[in-house]
Order: sequence, then structure tokens, then C-alpha cells
Amino acid sequence: MVFVRGFAKMDIIKEATRDGFGKGIVKAGENKDVVVLDADLAESTRSIKFKEKFPERFFDMGIAEMDMVGTAAGLAASGKIPFACSFAVFSTGRAYGAMRLAAISELNVKIVGSHAGLSTGEDGATHQAIDDISLARTLPGMTVIQPGDSLEAEKATLALVNHKGPAYLRLIRGKVPILTKKEDRFEIGKGVIIKKGKDAAIFATGALVHIGLEAAEELNKQNIDAAVVNIHTIKPIDEELIIKMAKETKIIVTAEDHNIIGGLGSAIAEVLAENYPVKMKRIGVNDHFGESGKPEELYQKYGLTKEAIIKAVKDLRREK
Repeated sequence: MVFVRGFAKMDIIKEATRDGFGKGIVKAGENKDVVVLDADLAESTRSIKFKEKFPERFFDMGIAEMDMVGTAAGLAASGKIPFACSFAVFSTGRAYGAMRLAAISELNVKIVGSHAGLSTGEDGATHQAIDDISLARTLPGMTVIQPGDSLEAEKATLALVNHKGPAYLRLIRGKVPILTKKEDRFEIGKGVIIKKGKDAAIFATGALVHIGLEAAEELNKQNIDAAVVNIHTIKPIDEELIIKMAKETKIIVTAEDHNIIGGLGSAIAEVLAENYPVKMKRIGVNDHFGESGKPEELYQKYGLTKEAIIKAVKDLRREK
């Protein structure tokens, strides 16, 4: 039996981060300036929860993501707080031009991308966003958030209501363990140490947070004390915490369901290269598109596993 933050694994509830968004956006709707737009995917993105309670502030834009984000920008310019929702591959890829203009104008647009990464599974490469973090984080002024569980997704949604400026919220379809607690504080731009350790630091985001924790638990059995850090905000990233962990452990492994180019691994490598270079390995999609298959099978094929993280830590320790 494996214990996570004091709870047996069999007792842990699993839920998709998109479901946390669905709960959070309904609570956010108590603010009458909040409006929601969706590109004909409200049931899948869970924005339908907002529609059911606040139909007068919900807009189905049809399969027209560029128009959706452009309309959201206009609403933001009028003082509203718009959340524009679709699948991640569409809300960033198809709507990138409007997203970029919203960032240039520093508008208060919240872009929500659900069904991100290989965890989208059977929908295949066309629907598996593995470059969306990269697209979003290169835009000046764009905040990028990827919650580690549904509770964190709910808190992130509410935090974005009060956050000024453009932001991208990345969500997934697959269910992941709820590792955080209701009383845990969520702060944009701050990483969270979910397990302390002195021999290595595993920085993970989204669906890879619980896998990183499983890897650390296995490493502990082998007398390797690995820390695990949940990076829910990829931009602005928590530079202070990254540098602190690098100084303490001298070994960094990153884990994400995204291309290792431009995602969490790149962001952390940039911080370390300029401030405190140490041995580092990026775990993620290694410059490939995905394919159709069950999420767990894709994670195995593309190396998004606890075994890959364990091997990375051990290899870096041998090189140290």
C-alpha cells in the first residue's frame, strides 16, 4: 500500500482537472463580470456547468476558436472577465492570432485549454496538444497555469478571476489522484513542495505530479531521498524555489505531458542556466507527435512514467 500525504492510495479520489474547472467557474460566476465562451465543446470542457446556472452570461461561439478569443478580447476591453474555452489544441493553435493580439493589448482574457497532452488518448495526434504551453509562454505578459489535480484546478479558476492580464489555463480529460487539500493555499507563480528530499528534486506539472510522487516513493525504498515539487504555474515560474532546490540537491528532473521543447523542462532549464547550473534531465514527449491509444499505453511508449523518472535520477547521480 502506498501512502500519499497521509492517505492510502486506495482511499484517494481521482478526478479530471477539467471537472475542477467546472466547479470553479460556477463559483466564479457569482462575480457578475465573469462571462464564459465556448467553441461548441461545453460538455467536454465542463463550461456547461456555468451555462446551466448563468445562461445569460454564456456564449456558444460554434466551431470558431479565433472568433471566440477575439470576442473574449472585446468583452475584456468592455470590463468583463471572459473565460474562453475549447480543447487545448484549438484554443491555442487555431486561436493563436487572437490570443497574441489579446496579449499585445494586455487584455484580461482567460483562455482555457482542456484535453491537453497525450492523456487525451484515443483522439490521436490531431487532438493531443503537446505544444500549447510553448505557444502560450512565449507571449509577453501571458500567465500559464497547469493544475496538478481537480482541487487545484478549482482554486486556479477562482484565482484567475482576480488576476489581471491574459492567462492560459491548461486542463486534462483523464482522471488523476487528488493530492492537495481544500485548505492548501494556491498562489499564482509559486511552486509547492509536496515531498521533501535532499538527494534530487523532481519538478512536475499536471498529470505528471502524481507520477513524480510515485517515483520518489520508489526511490526512497532504494535509499534515494528525492523531493517532489508541483509547478502549477509555468509562467511566471518560481525561480526562487527552483534555485533553492538546485542548490540543495544538485540534481533536477522535470516531468510533463508536453513536448520537452518549450514546456516545463525548458522553463526550468532557462532558470538554472542563468542562475545555478546543475545536472538535469527532462522527462516528457521527446519531440514527437502522439498517436491514438489508451493514455496509460501512450505514457509507457513515450516514457512519461515513474520508471523513466527513477532512471533519470539514478543516471544523474552516477554522473554527479
